[in-house]
Amino acid sequence: MSSDLEKDQLIDSFLSNLRIEKGLSANTIKAYSADCHSFSNWLFVKRASVIQKTDEMDIKLYLKSLHGLNLSHTTINRKLSSLKHFFIFLNKKRYVQHNPVINFPGLKNTKPLPKSLSITDVNMLLNAPDCSSFIGLRDKAMLELMYATGVRISELINLQYTNIDLTRSLIKVMGKGGKERMIPFGDNALSLLTEYIEYRRTNNLSLKSRDFFVSQHGKKMTRQAFWHRVKHYLAISGLSADVSPHTLRHAFATHLLNNGADLRSVQMLLGHSDLSTTQIYTHIAKQRLSDMVKEHHPRG
Repeated sequence: MSSDLEKDQLIDSFLSNLRIEKGLSANTIKAYSADCHSFSNWLFVKRASVIQKTDEMDIKLYLKSLHGLNLSHTTINRKLSSLKHFFIFLNKKRYVQHNPVINFPGLKNTKPLPKSLSITDVNMLLNAPDCSSFIGLRDKAMLELMYATGVRISELINLQYTNIDLTRSLIKVMGKGGKERMIPFGDNALSLLTEYIEYRRTNNLSLKSRDFFVSQHGKKMTRQAFWHRVKHYLAISGLSADVSPHTLRHAFATHLLNNGADLRSVQMLLGHSDLSTTQIYTHIAKQRLSDMVKEHHPRG
């Protein structure tokens, strides 16, 4: 067996384990794949070695090379985490004698807080679409629902008619790791969803499609298409161009916490498996309160 073939088989076995036993999403597995192949290629080119012979010096030099690329601590930590899981798997399956990554802690995270939007900014963005057209109505419904529920972009574009309960104002989404959750939404989103459905019925727009949000040609909306629509509305409303669709998810969480929601409830709504992932939003909320005091208090 050639070293290249063996390398690919080891990585493929690891990815299959993530897919079948761990139930991770396709995007997550794709990231693991890229990280493992990147390390394997570096190992072969720079160290003339193979995965089975990896030692701690290899890992140390690899991390040094990543620093040399000026990658963020978040990116380096993700790559390191991928390798840790990879070698845990290899060690468990006895493809390697020991885990060379076990003694390498992650770097201190210097990642800035997620960008959010003020309520005024959100209202400007939500009011940008022209609802007299199908595209404008669909886009406003998507934006309203995303802000009302905090869903991920992938969860939004994958919604089907059967996932929406207008009677109880609930949507059902399939999150990361195949975890299903029910999320309530308010009257504004309900009104837009109802209007959008009625428009599709009246104009006979792809009624046979199970996908809820579709193009004018009845095709399922894509992540890229939605991102282009958001950029269009950012330009119309005069908001920063570095705002992304995901920013509405951050705004959803931040505004809930600012208005008294508890962290555990926000965690459940966002579909975070770990509460520590949600805790970053408490820092955003505290920072906003601090900024508000400085701006409005007479002695701030």
